[in-house]
Amino acid sequence: MAEPQLVRTATVSRTTNETSISVTVNLDGTGASKISTGVGFFDHMLDQLARHSLIDMEIEAKGDLHIDDHHTVEDTGIAIGQALATALGDRRGITRYASMDLAMDETMTKAAVDLSGRPFLVWNVAFNAPKIGTFDTELVREFFQALSQHAGITLHVQNHYGANNHHIAETCFKAVARVLRAATEIDPRQAGRVPSTKGTLV
Repeated sequence: MAEPQLVRTATVSRTTNETSISVTVNLDGTGASKISTGVGFFDHMLDQLARHSLIDMEIEAKGDLHIDDHHTVEDTGIAIGQALATALGDRRGITRYASMDLAMDETMTKAAVDLSGRPFLVWNVAFNAPKIGTFDTELVREFFQALSQHAGITLHVQNHYGANNHHIAETCFKAVARVLRAATEIDPRQAGRVPSTKGTLV
């Protein structure tokens, strides 16, 4: 008898005095996305995250944008991280590790991930301007800090070089997307085991 197919989806709703956010993810999707945060550049980056990870994402965020974008970006990272952690479950059978260098025009960025259950972010990315349009470039790090912390993943991101800040940010999101795609995939050789000699990743 065939084993039942693992369902790796999750929905998280998170409401504070600053934001109200709903996130649904499907780890075994096609990269479909429906995203509305009220922050145009951030929506564009989240579209890239979904499309290149092949993780379906529905994200709706309403935040205190009359103050700035910070709470909306950070809290969306928290909610996506929580949804990923829930969808991964006990992380049985996953590939766990992935790393890649991603090129976009003049820019090259590396991302490496361990879906270890241990949150940690190493961020070696520098922007040469404080804003991309109206978007604060420092919020790119804030997003990935929140994502890694609440997904329970170790994430390293390093920009090797680049001149255009839009390209630098976009390669960060695309590179992280690609390593999430690889690391969350089910490894048929694991035969349903947790990929750790400890027997647990949570």
